Amino acid sequence: MAEDNEDPREVPWHPRFAREVVGHVGEAARFREAVASGRPHHAWLITGPRGIGKATLAYKLAGEVLSLANAAQTPRWIAARSHPDLFVLERGLNDSKPRRLRQEIVVDDARRMTEFFARTSGGGGWRIAIVDSADELNTEAANALLKLVEEPPDKALILLLSHRPGRLLRTLKSRCRRLPVSPLAEADVLTVLNQLPVPAQGDPAALAAAARLSGGSPGRALELRDSLGAKAFDAFLRAKSLTAGVKMAVAGHFAQRQAAVQDFETFADLVLDWLAREAASAPEAPRSAALARAHQEIAASRGVVAGYNLDRRTAALNALTAIEDALKAT
Repeated sequence: MAEDNEDPREVPWHPRFAREVVGHVGEAARFREAVASGRPHHAWLITGPRGIGKATLAYKLAGEVLSLANAAQTPRWIAARSHPDLFVLERGLNDSKPRRLRQEIVVDDARRMTEFFARTSGGGGWRIAIVDSADELNTEAANALLKLVEEPPDKALILLLSHRPGRLLRTLKSRCRRLPVSPLAEADVLTVLNQLPVPAQGDPAALAAAARLSGGSPGRALELRDSLGAKAFDAFLRAKSLTAGVKMAVAGHFAQRQAAVQDFETFADLVLDWLAREAASAPEAPRSAALARAHQEIAASRGVVAGYNLDRRTAALNALTAIEDALKAT
């Protein structure tokens, strides 16, 4: 079937379709100032947590530069993935049936990027490549990209996106100008979500909760929007105390055993992130140590639950009890 060969990233809210970038004003200004100087650095490493708009920013900045040569056609060409002076390096589809996304960016993809820069600019201006994301380059692909970054052609710009720059080749990072991007404010996350052409936005309260729990990431909020795990965690946060009734109500979100697998993973992610923040900010040493122990206990239990496919409702009750005990520490 045709849909078996479709790229799952091809959705109406793909970053290249965005008409505007919400937030990231200072970062965009730094890049524009460099381009306006006439001699911008050839390689930019755009860093920050996943889902906060790095790709949207990269496509927007690339579009602005390419519009210097052809303002009329550039937006349409970028949306259609047909701009002759824009190359996007990302994971390709494998050769299986049905075809699936590869786990990494392979060297053949990186070599096609080198071939792209070897050609003459179609519009007589800049040629731009977006690497989305550099974290997914395998060793050979990373080395091929490094050679290009070390010896860039004229009028070339490379925008590398990275969620975890600490894992990239040190030599690659050293040849890039860093452009760190911060998570969005909660209000900006909601603005992005309300602008996305997604099917049925759903309950406004659920959307607001997803924005609140997203850590400034619209991408994460979109994942959390319909998650029972996110709803369970929000109920936990809103509780004034962890009474038996509250714990049963929160754990009740995982009553459907088979359907609860992914929801419990989401709940565990949110709980562990919350515990880490609380432990780091706790002024009293006993309380901080107790929260850290609860974090360790829940993280270990999570692995056991997944490995043996144990009941997620019971696992949630145990996690909440561990948190309750830690909060009593003085």
